[in-house]
Amino acid sequence: MSSAIPYSEEVTEVLGQLWSNVDITKESLHYSLASIAFNPIFWNIAARTEYSTHLLTKIAGGDKKRGCYLLAFTIFSLGIYRDLLFKQALEEQVKSPLLDCQSVKYAGAAFFSLGNLFVLTSMYALGVTGTYLGDYFGILMDERVTGFPFSVVDNPMYIGSTLSFLGTSLYYGKPAGVLITLFVHIMYTIALKFEEYVLIVSIFLSFKLLTFINFTDLSLLRSTLLEIKILRSSTSTCDSIISHTYK
Repeated sequence: MSSAIPYSEEVTEVLGQLWSNVDITKESLHYSLASIAFNPIFWNIAARTEYSTHLLTKIAGGDKKRGCYLLAFTIFSLGIYRDLLFKQALEEQVKSPLLDCQSVKYAGAAFFSLGNLFVLTSMYALGVTGTYLGDYFGILMDERVTGFPFSVVDNPMYIGSTLSFLGTSLYYGKPAGVLITLFVHIMYTIALKFEEYVLIVSIFLSFKLLTFINFTDLSLLRSTLLEIKILRSSTSTCDSIISHTYK
């Protein structure tokens, strides 16, 4: 017990030193956090609007694939702008002596490389429509993608993006960047839970509406949901939602 107390005090002291190197009054930090929050909110609202009204498909002249490309371009552009704001925020923050060393720099480079590997290989495996919410346009993949990086981690794009933020922050020795990375993780976690729940429930209700089937064999519905690759949802998530929505 006595040995744990000094250790706890050391951790508290380190965190205090890191926090002292974060200037929360900088507007660039506020703008960076705002853009990180805005992006997942935007693409979820845009996707739900398309699912309900086909607005983007109509704007694209009735071509749902072109509509998906329009959304993809918008999301990609917002991502570039978010990264620029993140870069500016880091430039206006000070380095921490605790992070300004070669070992941390090497760790940052490793995290950044791994994160980009996850993101780029995910995009390659999913394609444009698979990456940018094509399922909300009615564009589903032929089969579930199970190869790398999906064979290694769930939601590799979100994890990869978070690792890239963390890697950049560590490489430049900026505690403010680590704080921003934590916020990125929180926003992606919220977005992921929302996307999984809404999409699974939508598909479930579509089954009931279109077929008027009383699903006495819930294993059929469960297996169907799990076969839709774009969900990449866990078995427990599917089971939980089915049990709460099945009446």
